[in-house]
Amino acid sequence: MGILQLVLVLAVLVLLVKPLGTYVYHVFSNEPNRMDRVFGPVERGIYRLIGLKRRDGMTWKRYALSFLLTNIVLVALSYLILRLQSLLPLNPNKIGGMEQTLTFNTVISFITNTNLQHYSGETGLSYFSQMAVIIMMMFTSAATGFSVAIAFVRGLTSRGRTIGNFFEDFVKAHTRIFLPFATVITLILVALNVPLTLDPTLTVTTLEGAAQHIAIGPVAALESIKHLGTNGGGFFGVNSAHPFENPNPLTNVIEMLSMWALPASLPYVYGKFANNKKQGWVVFGAMMTLFLAFLTLTYTSELRGNPALNALGMDASQGSMEGKEVRFGIAQSALFTTVTTAATTGSVNNMHDTLTPLGGLAPLAEMMLNCVFGGKGVGLVNMLMYAILAVFLAGLMVGRTPEFLGRKIEPREMKLIAVAILAHPFIILVPTAIALMTDAGRAGVTNPGFHGISQALYEMTSSAANNGSGFEGLADNTPFWNISTGIVMLLGRYISMIAMLAVAGSLVRKSWVPETVGTFRTDNVLFWGILIGTVLIIGALTFLPAIVLGPVAEHLTLR
Repeated sequence: MGILQLVLVLAVLVLLVKPLGTYVYHVFSNEPNRMDRVFGPVERGIYRLIGLKRRDGMTWKRYALSFLLTNIVLVALSYLILRLQSLLPLNPNKIGGMEQTLTFNTVISFITNTNLQHYSGETGLSYFSQMAVIIMMMFTSAATGFSVAIAFVRGLTSRGRTIGNFFEDFVKAHTRIFLPFATVITLILVALNVPLTLDPTLTVTTLEGAAQHIAIGPVAALESIKHLGTNGGGFFGVNSAHPFENPNPLTNVIEMLSMWALPASLPYVYGKFANNKKQGWVVFGAMMTLFLAFLTLTYTSELRGNPALNALGMDASQGSMEGKEVRFGIAQSALFTTVTTAATTGSVNNMHDTLTPLGGLAPLAEMMLNCVFGGKGVGLVNMLMYAILAVFLAGLMVGRTPEFLGRKIEPREMKLIAVAILAHPFIILVPTAIALMTDAGRAGVTNPGFHGISQALYEMTSSAANNGSGFEGLADNTPFWNISTGIVMLLGRYISMIAMLAVAGSLVRKSWVPETVGTFRTDNVLFWGILIGTVLIIGALTFLPAIVLGPVAEHLTLR
């Protein structure tokens, strides 16, 4: 039954890729289509409101500056709201202002689409803060990532001279994708008993006569965009393990598909832009192959249970249920774990800190690679970065100037790609080492063994990959962890984005080179294998020693 559940969800996902990808392509192709009749008037009103009289294409520098300035304004506004929330309306539970370093961490976390939570949502934020800051940035950060991914694809595939207009892409991402989809999913979740209210916390009397406080609020509205935008920040501290956020297996599947479907459709969108759907399916196939490998590792590890407990003769027929909800079981917990880290969402329906060592290795490795579907555009951009690298290496081996989609790959592009590739492990491994070397960092580690290394490594990896999930045994609400992870989240988000926009800007200016008999094809099974091999080799060279010190060593110790 567990395998059947996995297969059914995977089948639904694959069936959604083509129609959803076609829709997204029509949103951003800037070609007239039937959707203009519905969304056009609203968008033109927004353009007039923000003073966007002309929607000319931008250079990569102007595109990058536009999204950076937009994000800076949103960060400043959000910081003020969180610090002053005790003075603002819609605060029936009288929650005070947020502490400085925690506020810094929170606004950086949500603007970077990470949604790492060093606070507990139901006790740390007012309803106004949940809606005006958290939900608002869930929309805007997702729209920013989506826009940058589309701009990068245009740079690779377009024969024009620009990569599009950021503000037009940003508005369309809201009006045509996230707002309508989030509205529908919110209504579905409400129908499935997820709360949506502005009433204060309920106080009820139990059968034993004790008073119990039950937090409620606009949960369904947050849940929908939390998953659609691959955000992950939960209304409640325990996230989607909470029965108000995720009541039953049906809502569990809806939430998984919500966070997975859009990232999975982007390779198809890329194929449409390239006017060669095989290109998109090769990228999708590479992502899915890696995903299935990690899902298999997680599922089998959790199904086998804890080796140390099994050695004591305990009943292992149910697998390792520690930290998991009985209503989901091993299969849906393992699938949720793999999806949420593949799509860099960070939402959790079980506690990753309680996974078996190899079960915890899979989500950790997915975030380290950061290209197994990925979040809103991040996974596609990173996988295409590896595709360009694979073409470059293959070109060197056969003595040809490498070409990708009709454009020559030259030293400038490879230098920028090298920056993006090397920055990711650097901003994970160096801060992890600092955390384990300093008293302030070690103070948050609650397990002194190999698992403690995994706790610190997972926190920094999650921050750098803009995922947001964590090994929740880590005591992370301290100035050290708030500031350090805040900096890592900033670097993890913007270094790669700016570098890849620069690559797109460089390629879009180049003349198109027609294919010849000697052109290295990137739309066949051979390139699928080369692409997977490139990802795994780069990942192993950069992260294998750290993984050996953490989950691998813990697994061998338990055995």
